Amino acid sequence: MAFIIKPLVTEKMNQISEKSSVDKTLRAVNEKAAKKLGAKEEKVEVKVKKSLRKEARTKEKTIFTYTKPAKAKYGFIVRPDANKLQIKEEVERLYNVTVVDVNTMLFAGKRSQRYTKAGMIKGQKSSFKKAIVTLKEGETIDFYSNI
Repeated sequence: MAFIIKPLVTEKMNQISEKSSVDKTLRAVNEKAAKKLGAKEEKVEVKVKKSLRKEARTKEKTIFTYTKPAKAKYGFIVRPDANKLQIKEEVERLYNVTVVDVNTMLFAGKRSQRYTKAGMIKGQKSSFKKAIVTLKEGETIDFYSNI
């Protein structure tokens, strides 16, 4: 049974995947977390201003930074009755990749109305479900390969 309706290859989805496809440098909250994450210790100079009369002075502060590896994320519009396991199995079957995580979100149909010669026409766009699939490190999906 086909749960995936179509892949999302839009500008907004490309921005999401580009953000997640870059390694990020983050700060550890404390020393305990830094040891757990394997963070590097760095010394940073900070300007401190005590009051209006005293001039600013520099103070050395120790911070712990670590890099968060990038993950490949792809979006799909799926049937509203599909669950995460079904979506995961179908993506793995169709694209021969390993799915690590699936996030889903439901979008309600928007009401619309417009004025015409015949009067006001009211309607509603259909609701849909979107799934964002995170793949195993190093794997990609090429949507344009079969064109």
